[in-house]
Amino acid sequence: MTTHVTDRSEDTEATVASSTAEVMRQLSEARDAMRVGRVFGDPYERDGVTVIPAAKISGGGGGGGGQGESEEGETGGGFGTGFRLSARPVGMIVIDRDGEVSWRPTVDATMLARSGQVLAGIIAVCVALVLLRRR
Repeated sequence: MTTHVTDRSEDTEATVASSTAEVMRQLSEARDAMRVGRVFGDPYERDGVTVIPAAKISGGGGGGGGQGESEEGETGGGFGTGFRLSARPVGMIVIDRDGEVSWRPTVDATMLARSGQVLAGIIAVCVALVLLRRR
């Protein structure tokens, strides 16, 4: 019986070690993904005007693990991690021929369309409420 408990302990230690290695690997990937090169793109020039694109980077992550024992006395455990990263263009830095620097924001058509849909929904609800009160 003691040998069996020792095996469980060794299995648990191996699981913790591999889980820790996985967490460290994912954190390293997240760090690499959130570097300044992802926010500011490579500058390009045309007719003496230089443009540097810029993006908004956001992300999040989490993880968890646990172990337990079944009614039959068998042990088990698991661990999981996850990470999400997104980027969207927000504008560009423009350096004109005279060396003057300006910021030009981008227009996010998708966000405008979503905002319009939300506004239309709110208006529809308000109109429905007004019509219901008149009855």
